[in-house]
Amino acid sequence: MWYVYLLVSKKNGHWYIGSTNNLRKRILQHNSGKNRSTKHGIPWKIIYFEVGLNREDARAREKYLKSGMGRRYLKNRLKFFFSQSL
Repeated sequence: MWYVYLLVSKKNGHWYIGSTNNLRKRILQHNSGKNRSTKHGIPWKIIYFEVGLNREDARAREKYLKSGMGRRYLKNRLKFFFSQSL
């Protein structure tokens, strides 16, 4: 199983979208500062994930979610989360 996930920084509200085959381990890496691109936003909270059967599909979905249309999809999909967290 492969996961595409969305993290939100509790520190500054920034988003991080990624993919992995071990979601728990990957989130621990993000929150322990082992990832250079996310260590500035520790702590991170997972707010959304999707599951796929293979890496190629997960990477394609990750690429889409990082696009303008994908970010719009996530904002619409999670509109109640974002309206409550403001």
